[in-house]
Amino acid sequence: MHIVIIAGGTGSRLWPLSREAHPKPFLKVDGDASLLQKTFLRGQSAGPVESVTTVTHRELFFRTDEEYRALSPRQPLHYLLEPFGRNTAPAICGAALELQHRYGDDARMLVLPADQLVQDEAAFRRAVADAMEAAKRGRLVTFGIQPTRAETGFGYIETGAPLPSTAGTALEVVRFIEKPDRATAEYYLAGGRHLWNSGMFCFRVDSLLAELDTHAPALLRATQAALASARRSEGEAHSLAHLDAEHFDAVVGESIDHALMEKSSRVAVVPCEPGWRDVGSWQAMAELAEPDEQGNSVLGDAELEDTQNCYIHSRHGLTATLGVRDLVIVDTPDALLVAHKDRSQDVKTITERLEARDKGWQRCHGKVHRPWGTYTVLEEGSRFKIKRIEVKPGASLSLQMHYHRNEHWIVVSGTARVIHEDEDALLRTNESTYIPAGHRHRLENPGLVPLVMIEVQSGDYLGEDDILRFEDDYGRCGP
Repeated sequence: MHIVIIAGGTGSRLWPLSREAHPKPFLKVDGDASLLQKTFLRGQSAGPVESVTTVTHRELFFRTDEEYRALSPRQPLHYLLEPFGRNTAPAICGAALELQHRYGDDARMLVLPADQLVQDEAAFRRAVADAMEAAKRGRLVTFGIQPTRAETGFGYIETGAPLPSTAGTALEVVRFIEKPDRATAEYYLAGGRHLWNSGMFCFRVDSLLAELDTHAPALLRATQAALASARRSEGEAHSLAHLDAEHFDAVVGESIDHALMEKSSRVAVVPCEPGWRDVGSWQAMAELAEPDEQGNSVLGDAELEDTQNCYIHSRHGLTATLGVRDLVIVDTPDALLVAHKDRSQDVKTITERLEARDKGWQRCHGKVHRPWGTYTVLEEGSRFKIKRIEVKPGASLSLQMHYHRNEHWIVVSGTARVIHEDEDALLRTNESTYIPAGHRHRLENPGLVPLVMIEVQSGDYLGEDDILRFEDDYGRCGP
């Protein structure tokens, strides 16, 4: 079995906690592990695994790999890195082509979105075993969740007869149905023939590619071309395929359901009840938390008075409420969301407006992750910006230059190695240096503990794109 993890999307309905640079798979919603890590471990628990392939945005590779490394993976890790999102059909098609190249036509792939929860792993394993058996016989298998309520936010699958000559619980699929209205969802719930569409799949590689060749040949050819032009690197820890942006731009963005599953006659569904949760809205997040006697769920510090049926996420300060009902309140260091619970699916409209304003609130938090560590913007004005920089032990920033900004560095803890033009010096706690605009420089942490610094930038332009990299340990040279 080969696990394929789809870690795309921005989780815009979970703004302001989820951002483009810190999307939903990295969120920790019910414990110490992120959704991405839980997905990885879930795949490991499903049976013998030969490899793990992750499809994600190229800017998220280092953070994704870091999350996996914390789990001490035993299997080869393959990455398919997209320059921009093109939905699930190209992602799954590209992963299948990679697996065909590495492991042959009979490789079986279990496709798992990285933004879901499964709470009953025993039920999940049973469903995977049935799906693997059906996939072995050439079926394109999806997993259908037994509905527990008349949900209008999910797609549905209408089921047919059991598959002939197949062990397990797999059924024929009559049709896929888009998100229904309330009355239709209630009819589906009462009828017992409809399942929620989970977005999890199981395929044999040659079966999937043959059906794509029949029903979506243009998508298959365009994805093949994008892979053929990919920039590749192979290492002991992982292999990378960076899809070429020009070729990938020709790939039509479609969901795998729309591009293939709705058209193919070889589709089957395995009904299951694995405690599945699609954490796609703040209402869904609220359902994961234990409510008090007034129906309120609180994560963090809050003072409530005459408050009922509210979800409050306040890990960075105190939130006080008085005389409110049915609200979602999410407080982060740089943004606050207050919404009625009934409108939690509409948060995406806010992020779309923020993107049009191009202020960065939909893109990243104040704390930003980089391959070498993190930086946090503490304060900024028209001609200055103050950051807290933390560099991992042994890590190094690129050898770089800025055209418009000057930088003052103050070491708070740890030891910094600073390369400034032709000088190479060590700075220790309470020592500082100054890097004028136009000067080549590099920051390293040669120590065994994190390096913490305060950086004060000044100049006419302080954007993150004011950088020219000459050397970089992470392959990011250039502007």
